[in-house]
Amino acid sequence: MTLHTLLQQDRRLVMLRVLNEMPGYEANDSIIDSALDAYGHNVSRDLVRTELSWLAEQQLVTLRDVAGTQVARITQRGIDIALGQANHPDIKRPRPGE
Repeated sequence: MTLHTLLQQDRRLVMLRVLNEMPGYEANDSIIDSALDAYGHNVSRDLVRTELSWLAEQQLVTLRDVAGTQVARITQRGIDIALGQANHPDIKRPRPGE
């Protein structure tokens, strides 16, 4: 497994976990970008949006546009993956107790 793949899988897990912890289970791309920075993923807003689109294609989040800002809302399947109750081969699985 490459470093790029490891970082990508961890980034996707962080995004789902952030959404799971938010009131209303949703956040905009700016908040998600800031949260990724806090967890050591210093990435561009464009990459955040690309990952959100991928998560939406996997039916782990839903997306809506609000004045040019993407707002993501986690789905039940996304919650299950964030909590380690379900798996996806392209998303890191949380360790026990995380």
